[in-house]
Amino acid sequence: MRSLLVTIGMMVVLQGCAVREPMSADQETPTLTPRTSTYQDLLDLPRPRGPLVAAVYGFRDQTGQYKPSPASSFSTAVTQGAASMLVDAMQASGWFIVLEREGLQNVLTERKIIRASQAKPDVAPNIQSELPSLLAANIIMEGAIVAYETNVRSGGQGARYLGIGVSQEYRVDQVTVNLRAIDVRSGQVLSNVMTTKTIYSIGRSANVYKFIEFKELLEAEAGYTTNEPAQLCVLSAIEAAVAHLIAQGVDRRLWQTAENTPAAQAELAKYLTTRTKL
Repeated sequence: MRSLLVTIGMMVVLQGCAVREPMSADQETPTLTPRTSTYQDLLDLPRPRGPLVAAVYGFRDQTGQYKPSPASSFSTAVTQGAASMLVDAMQASGWFIVLEREGLQNVLTERKIIRASQAKPDVAPNIQSELPSLLAANIIMEGAIVAYETNVRSGGQGARYLGIGVSQEYRVDQVTVNLRAIDVRSGQVLSNVMTTKTIYSIGRSANVYKFIEFKELLEAEAGYTTNEPAQLCVLSAIEAAVAHLIAQGVDRRLWQTAENTPAAQAELAKYLTTRTKL
């Protein structure tokens, strides 16, 4: 009877921890990258009076942080594709005409190929027309991932009774990005913002260590860990930075919205924060 009660208690504990079965890679089909509320905020921003022609040359990782061993002592802790995330956020906002600059050499090479083909008599119909000049940007978007802090907060809780225990632990990391808009003509920094996003990791476990009878030991353990994807947190921080930069520019009259309605101002007001409280 006693062993039955212990077994039932162990099953209740494991059920309470909601142990998740691992899934093989072929059981999930590829999907679009999940987006957070900051992406919806970009879509809800009021339309500009005129789009801003902007260029993105890069968005570097300046954290100097690497993944802890034994995962890899050479892999960086944050994504190296932040420039692509910035371009995506700028286009989603509807405020920018984004010019390709990170892969500019590829564009120039392809234009040389077109010019060389146009000099031949048997030119393909799709390259017979005159090649237009490249667009010039009015604004350069600069910035970087400036900080990645681990174990900003950590803790947990647990309980054990008669050899049956459950526990939960959490850890909070933090990523910070900087974004600034620069006037190409003067080199002046028109607007500058810094945004911070937390990254949560939670681990839950349950275990049983119990002598049912003499020399009969029951031992079981189960658990799982959930880590918030760091690249999605970087993406969310960049999206928030773009929204803050647009709102800051409207507030400083650097650019204007198409309609000055209360609804448009309400969407921008949430990003016009003047002070951050820790």
